[in-house]
Amino acid sequence: MSRKLEITHKDFKKPRHFDDYESMICYDAPAAAIVDRRTYDEKRQALLKGEQILLLDVPKREARCFKVLKGELCRISLPEGPQVGDLNLWNLDNFKERFYSGKTRQLHGSHLRMYDRLWSNLPYLNPMATFVYDTLCQYGIDKDGGALHDVIGTRCDDYTYKLITGKDRVGSCHSNLMKAVREYGLKEEDVHDVWNVFMCTGFTRDTQQYFAKPTPARKGDYLEFIAEMDLLCALSACPQGDVSTAVGQVVPDSKCFPLRVEVFRSDI
Repeated sequence: MSRKLEITHKDFKKPRHFDDYESMICYDAPAAAIVDRRTYDEKRQALLKGEQILLLDVPKREARCFKVLKGELCRISLPEGPQVGDLNLWNLDNFKERFYSGKTRQLHGSHLRMYDRLWSNLPYLNPMATFVYDTLCQYGIDKDGGALHDVIGTRCDDYTYKLITGKDRVGSCHSNLMKAVREYGLKEEDVHDVWNVFMCTGFTRDTQQYFAKPTPARKGDYLEFIAEMDLLCALSACPQGDVSTAVGQVVPDSKCFPLRVEVFRSDI
């Protein structure tokens, strides 16, 4: 019979030496993750001079689906006030292929910046879209380590809300997205981790807990991406609004605004 190792609180107080290693980037970006910025700037300008083929307002606290075909440009903007959004992406021709926030985070970073790409799940691992413009690009990383457009948070959901409050509720990005995708035959398990657009987040330095701040985005701000494949997109105007209220607390309706989606196609 093997002897069990007994560990007491006293053991944890003993001084212990740890070697100090230099940090390294685990996933050095492959060539497919690096784009020619000038080429994409030119693509963007040509698309914006083309035809606007979609103008869609996503009502506050709701979600909507829309399509962006390969080579088209999608702009997500704030038509009325500060608001964050949760975005899901699927390959329009194969719903099994969908956005993979974890691999996107590994290949680029915890918060996406212009010229980063959004990647699909395994075994596909294809670029789904390329982030080409952001009116908030100057925000950078703030004093607390906060930054914008994260691929960390999973999306707000009613299951976690009940864990926090003990109350049942239907009114989250997860339930919004689930409702929106039904028209395409997709189910709850098809809703996946999101790209949190306009959201300001990070990790606390002392406890490494996920934090959020009110979004610095204001009326008129927008971001754009170019589709690298035919996409079905679902966007939720998050019920947390501008994220000035902690999850579990009542979010005033005055803190919530719609999102606007525009899709452009080149005439060339």
